[in-house]
Amino acid sequence: MIELIPQLLAWGLRRVVETVCYDGCIKHQFSGVSLSGPTLPPHRFYYLRNFQQALSWIGERYEDVLDEQEQLFLARFAELDQPSQALIVRLLMRRGPWFLASKLAYEEIPDVHLAAQPLLAMGWLDARSAMGLDELFSLHTKPELRRIFGDLGVRADVRKSDILKALQAVHGTPRTYTEWNPHADDAAWRVTVGELCERFRLMFFGNLYQDWSEFVLADLGVFRYETVVFDKSSRAFQCRSDVDHYLFLHACREALVDAEELDELLAAVAARPSENPWIEKRRAKLLLRIGQSCERAQDWTRAEQAYALCDYPGARHRRMRMYERMGRYEDAMACALASQAAPESDEESQRVARMLPRLQRALGRGPDGRASSLRSAIAHLRMDIELDCPAEPTSVEYVLRGHWHCEDAPVFYVENALINSLFGLLCWPAIFAPLPGAFFHPFQSGPADIDSPDFVQRRESLFNACLTQLDDGTYREVIQERYEDKRGLQSPFVFWGALSESLLTLAMDCIPAEHLKLFFQRLLLNVASNRSGFPDLVRFWPAERRYELVEVKAPGDRLQDNQIRWLHYCAGHGLPVRVCHVLWRMPVEDLA
Repeated sequence: MIELIPQLLAWGLRRVVETVCYDGCIKHQFSGVSLSGPTLPPHRFYYLRNFQQALSWIGERYEDVLDEQEQLFLARFAELDQPSQALIVRLLMRRGPWFLASKLAYEEIPDVHLAAQPLLAMGWLDARSAMGLDELFSLHTKPELRRIFGDLGVRADVRKSDILKALQAVHGTPRTYTEWNPHADDAAWRVTVGELCERFRLMFFGNLYQDWSEFVLADLGVFRYETVVFDKSSRAFQCRSDVDHYLFLHACREALVDAEELDELLAAVAARPSENPWIEKRRAKLLLRIGQSCERAQDWTRAEQAYALCDYPGARHRRMRMYERMGRYEDAMACALASQAAPESDEESQRVARMLPRLQRALGRGPDGRASSLRSAIAHLRMDIELDCPAEPTSVEYVLRGHWHCEDAPVFYVENALINSLFGLLCWPAIFAPLPGAFFHPFQSGPADIDSPDFVQRRESLFNACLTQLDDGTYREVIQERYEDKRGLQSPFVFWGALSESLLTLAMDCIPAEHLKLFFQRLLLNVASNRSGFPDLVRFWPAERRYELVEVKAPGDRLQDNQIRWLHYCAGHGLPVRVCHVLWRMPVEDLA
C-alpha cells in the first residue's frame, strides 16, 4: 500500500480518501477531545473515525459560532447507526451531489439502500428533486444513455459532451430521475448537506485547500506534523461573520477566474472589510488580483481604484507601473519617490531603482544619482567556465557540480534548501510557538501567520533566543539534536529530502556562526520573500574550514531579481559568493 502513495498523490488527495485502507488502529489522539459514537473496527472505518474527530473538534471549539442547523447536524449524526454514518461520509468525500444507488458498493456497508433510509428521512439525501440533463449525463455512461434515450442518432465515437449539447435543445427542462429513466430499477440520491459540511471543513482547517484526506495521509505516515499544544480558544474564526466573510472572499476569488463584471466584483469586495486581520489580508490580496485583472482588460479606472484600496505587498508597485503605462508620469514619479523614501521591502526598492531612470527620462529630468543598479554592484562576482556539453540533457547545475566535486572539496546542489533548513532547525521553537492565530488544527506544516508583516515581531524574543545560540556556540548541538528529533516533520523551512548527515556536518564545520547569523537576520527581515533566491551550489573545503555559495547560469540565462538581492547582500557583508556562467565547449567534429 505504501508503495502506491506517490501515484495516489498524483491522482489527487480526494481520491486517496476513497481508496486507501490500512491495517492497525487509528493513531490520532487529540488532547481534550472526547469522541462519541460507536467503537470502530480498525480497518474499514478509518474515514468515519476521522470525520467524527473533526466534528468533535468543531463542536467543542465553535459551539458559539454554529447555528441551529449545524448544531442539529452534529446531534443527529451522532445518533445515526454506523452504516448510515459511513454512507453519508463516503458521499461527502466524493464528487457529487448526485449518486446512483446501484453504483455505490462499499465492503463496510452491506446494504446501501437500508443505510440510506435514515438519511432520506432527515433530508440529507434527496431522491425527489429534479435534475438537469447535464446532471443525468454525469451519472451514466454512453451505452447507458443510449438505453435511456434510444438511438441518439450519432456515431459511437462522438463524445458525451457533444451528445449533451445536441440533446439540450430538446430536453432543457429539469426532471426527476424517475421521469428521465422510468424503466430503471435504480435510485438517484442528491446529497443536500454538502455545503454545510464544506463549512465544517473550513472551520476545522481554517482554509479550503486542505481536505479530509489529511487524516489518511497522516495515519499512513506520508505527512507528519509537529505536535503543537493549544487550547479550545485556538481557532481560525472568532465569530460566525468571519466564516461568512471567508466564504464570500473565496466565492469572489472563484468568480474572478472568468469574471466579466469586474466593476460589480470590485464594488462587492471593497464594501466588505473585515476586523479579522488575516481575513482582511486575504481581502487585500483579492483586491490586488482584481486590479491586475482590470489592467489586463485595460480598465485603468477600476485598476486604480483596486490598488488604492489595497495595502497588500506589491500593490503600490503595480499602481506606479499602471501610471507609467498610461503616460501619467507625474503620478508614477510621486508613487516611486514615496516608495523610495519608505520601501515596503528590498524587492520594492529594487523595482523602484529600475523604474526611476525611465520616469526621469519621460519627464525630461536628469538622473538624481540615487537609483543605483544592483547588477553593476555585483558584476565583480562573475566568473566564466568552459565545460563539455553533456551527451544527455542535464541540468547545468549538476554538470558544474560534477566538474568541481572531489573528496577534498565536495560540492552540493542545495539552492534554497541549506540555509533555510539550518534556520528552520535552529529556530524551530519560535516557528512552532503556539501563539494566538498561528495554529488551528493538528495538520499544519507551519504557522498560519507566516506571511504576515508582524510574523517576526510577534516572536521577536523567541527568535532572539534562538539566534543567541550562534553567539554562545551551542547552535551546533541544538541543530544536530533537532535534525534527529524532528526528522520528517512538516516544516515551512526544512527541506528533509535535501539534508543528509554529511551535508549538515560540513555546513556546521565550514560556515562560521557569524555568517549563519547574517543569513538568518536577512531571512527575518522579510520571511515571505527572502526564503528564495539563494545560490544553487555550495562548495566546501573541510581542511580549510571554508565554503562558497555559487549561483550557476547556463548560456543565455539571466539572474532573477531575488537572486540579485541575495548576491548583493552577501557581497556587502563579506559572505563568500560567486556567479558562475557556464559556456559549452564546442565538439571537435563541429570545429572540423
